[in-house]
Amino acid sequence: MDFELDTERRLFQSTVGKLAEQHLKDGALARVRAPDYPFDVARLFAENGLFGITIPEEKGGQGGTLLDAVIAIEQIALVCPKSADIIQAGNFGAIRTLAEYATAAQREKYLAPLLRGETVIGLGMTEAGAGSAVTDLQTTARPDGAGYRVTGGKVFTSHSADADTFLVYLRFGPGTGGIGSVILERGMEGFFFGEPSSYMNGERWCALYFDEVYVPPENVLLGPGGFKKQISGFNAERIGNAARAQALGRFAFDTARDYVHERRQFGRPLAEFQGLQWKFADSLMKLEAARLLLFRAAAGADRGLPDAQQTALAKLACNLAGFEACNEALQAMGGLGFCDESLVEYCFRKSRGWQIAGGSLEMMRNRIAEGIFERRFPQRPEVVR
Repeated sequence: MDFELDTERRLFQSTVGKLAEQHLKDGALARVRAPDYPFDVARLFAENGLFGITIPEEKGGQGGTLLDAVIAIEQIALVCPKSADIIQAGNFGAIRTLAEYATAAQREKYLAPLLRGETVIGLGMTEAGAGSAVTDLQTTARPDGAGYRVTGGKVFTSHSADADTFLVYLRFGPGTGGIGSVILERGMEGFFFGEPSSYMNGERWCALYFDEVYVPPENVLLGPGGFKKQISGFNAERIGNAARAQALGRFAFDTARDYVHERRQFGRPLAEFQGLQWKFADSLMKLEAARLLLFRAAAGADRGLPDAQQTALAKLACNLAGFEACNEALQAMGGLGFCDESLVEYCFRKSRGWQIAGGSLEMMRNRIAEGIFERRFPQRPEVVR
């Protein structure tokens, strides 16, 4: 069993790292303060083959693997934490779902500009009454001629302040079997946006409102019965979430390590105090263990979709290890770590959100328990008849 990357992947790792150092390092701090989606970074990545890494070449992608995409996230995050999100947007989530299930015409119209870094797509899944219980969504599509009329709304939609295209999960009929998805465009009649709100990490989102929005048949991605296909691809989304959490934890770890090497108190470097040494030892152990789980889940998928149990283990481990590393790095750096002149406080705020997004830690634990006991544990109360 070899735990080292092969020659080709080490070369890829080095190439991406050099690209980040050359183009992203100088503006990293300013980038996290800017609320808008950095389309200049997206185009840079697209031009250098970092978008559509896991998408087959015949569909416009690079024909690589999930592990390749994870390596790209790591190398970018270690230089510019915010830019790792752009790798995520160009490889995971809605863009991958489009590549997997879109018609040739849909790929040409929507996927191609995404892969060129010209646009960004929003994923409308969560509703006010349907978060972890995503199958409780109430946004509906009723037939109208050859197409549909969409009514409802979404919250916490990714890239909703910047996107022109949205992949929206909705209900064509009752039950899980009635759930599917459509592609909506900003500017469609009846498609409205709420005022932008900000998360604690500085990212913006807008509530989406659908008032009898007409959706032509060519904008249906997956009709009734499409929910399981859509949610199966969500395991790849979670791999991207886990990769960024772990990588930002490592960025904060490295930054704080360098700081305590140089910072002196009581006549000696902070690195010589055992209390701090133990913090770094524990953080490294957890980050390395989480990374192994992440690599196992990514490598096990090869060019397909990752195993749900391995993905849940990786996400849980990376979310916890990444956030703890950021927290301890902030503590080790004291006031400087808590100040917005350092990227460590951004990593702290950013990594906290991943414990909620993409499946909460509690939902990951539920999924892991189901694998342990080889049975489902429904969260809904039993209906008494």
